[in-house]
Amino acid sequence: MGIELLTYLGLFAVSLTVLLKASDWFIDYAEAIGLSFGISPFIIGLTLVAFGTSLPELATSIAAVFSGDSEIVIGNVVGSNVTNIALVLGIVAIIAHPINLEYNIWHIDMPYLWGSAFLLYFVLLDGHFSIFEAILFSVGIVVFLFYSFKSEEEETDKERPSVGWRQYGMLLLGGVFVYLGADYTIKAISGLSQLAGIDPEVIALSAVALGTSLPEVIVSVSAARKKKASIAVGNVLGSNVFNTYVVMAIPSFFGTLTIPMGILAFSLPLMIALTILFGIMANNKKITRWEGILLLMFYSFYVVTLFQPTS
Repeated sequence: MGIELLTYLGLFAVSLTVLLKASDWFIDYAEAIGLSFGISPFIIGLTLVAFGTSLPELATSIAAVFSGDSEIVIGNVVGSNVTNIALVLGIVAIIAHPINLEYNIWHIDMPYLWGSAFLLYFVLLDGHFSIFEAILFSVGIVVFLFYSFKSEEEETDKERPSVGWRQYGMLLLGGVFVYLGADYTIKAISGLSQLAGIDPEVIALSAVALGTSLPEVIVSVSAARKKKASIAVGNVLGSNVFNTYVVMAIPSFFGTLTIPMGILAFSLPLMIALTILFGIMANNKKITRWEGILLLMFYSFYVVTLFQPTS
């Protein structure tokens, strides 16, 4: 058992490292290609970078469906969204003290984030996620992208970097390593949960959610240190929209998703509460250090509650 445990721990560490590094790789080349098409840095951050930092969630969720552990998908989505708001924003608010938003996220982005959270709750009330609902969520992300690009101002005077076949090839290679890293991460998680007797749902809501949210942590903390904390807010907001719509929808096309009812009782309502709290905090275009501490208190409560034995 000891050797098997160390093997799974080693596999988890290596595969998660590959997953995160490949995601970072993907983000860099996606940003370069986006700039070559004249897309502004703000839209790249809200869409391409947000999608890139959500790649680990998507890849691990698809791999989970193929491996027969589809209950990980909803745990991954909800756990990552909670982690993004409570942990990532909490850390950024403490580092930036305060976060000053340079744009009005209540124009399009925050209402859309709230809508995605509410829609996820009502869709899952029956404990089933149908193909129709997956198509509906796919339409939701298309609408989000359409309005994000439509709201962008033209910047024709900016010089566009040139990209060639190498950038496209590296982007594809990064995507391949993202999937391989995700596949072996799921295998390690399944093995560890069986050895420890822990429900895969709890592992997905905690360890997987934290691990796959590391790109958001890294990008957001880096932005805060560069005095660009509003980028971190956009990254978290965009990532949560992508998690809800894309990470729920795409894996369901590869197999039926198992929806653990326990998520509907605690984790999903907490995700919605934190989403509402996020909107309230950002209403005055500022998130203070004390609000960041409050968010970290929520995250601590969330993690401790997950690992409490159920009676």
